[in-house]
Amino acid sequence: MTRVLARADLLKLLEPRRCIEVLAAGFRATAHGGAGGARRVVAELPFPGTATALIPGTLPGVPAYTVKVNAKFPGAAPALRGVVCLHGGADGELLALMDSATVTSWRTGLAAALGTHTLAPPDARTVGVIGAGAQAELMVRGLRALRDLDALVVQDVDADRARAFAARHGGRALPTPEAVAAEADIVLLATWSRAPLLDLADARPAQHFTTLGADEPGKLELSPGLLRAARLVVDDRELADASGVLGSLRTDGPEADGPEGADEVSGVLTLGEILMGADRLPHSDTPTVYAPVGLPWQDLALAWEAYGVAERDGVGGEVDLLA
Repeated sequence: MTRVLARADLLKLLEPRRCIEVLAAGFRATAHGGAGGARRVVAELPFPGTATALIPGTLPGVPAYTVKVNAKFPGAAPALRGVVCLHGGADGELLALMDSATVTSWRTGLAAALGTHTLAPPDARTVGVIGAGAQAELMVRGLRALRDLDALVVQDVDADRARAFAARHGGRALPTPEAVAAEADIVLLATWSRAPLLDLADARPAQHFTTLGADEPGKLELSPGLLRAARLVVDDRELADASGVLGSLRTDGPEADGPEGADEVSGVLTLGEILMGADRLPHSDTPTVYAPVGLPWQDLALAWEAYGVAERDGVGGEVDLLA
């Protein structure tokens, strides 16, 4: 039998702090290549969107793997639709089908919260949000599970959505990304932008930026100048070079040979390496940037967590797809 978990089921099963613990363990387990031959495949469609597959999601010690297929349509609501297939590792049995939008937003937002908390100075308490969507919701929720926050400011191309986000989180809506960066110690970006929203001139010493929008070729929220000047951390060097910020630096002209440019990809640390103690640099006045792409094992980490709780508590329906 295959367990079917809809969005409402997953929201009953997932708890932010527990999910962050599972994700942190996954980053440590895969810090030195423990995720196997995971691939991220993005295909353009003859429609206003893209199809993305993340295969396979594997983790040391987890007797299962995931295959995730998403449709991403920026103009739709929701913009992300798809399914996560959880398969048993022994024989490929389809253990569960899950709403991918929920799994993706939770694993992406909470992994970003973990990276943000790890890299931002301990006394950073004012959070700025650029792009008031589902990913930002989970980032803020995750950060609040990890540290105290004093204030929140938010900007979105949809001013009404920014005001609603601010009202939910006890913050204020601001008119521009630059205004958000001017007030915030921590800046969280989660947009569809293909042009930089912030430049080096918008950054302050010791300020932290987490950019979720640079997850496909051509998407970029922070300028190459800011990325090169900052201490840059990614979730996976190879994928960040192929699809994320490192690839954008590689194609940005001759000055891309700087210390954080594409010729020094191997010198950029990953979050897993930092969590394993590879970080030799104390907090300094240099801005920090966490620029993840999103990894298949993260889907497995949360899918396996949700499946275990669902099996224990009998949540979700069951279907025999082989009948």
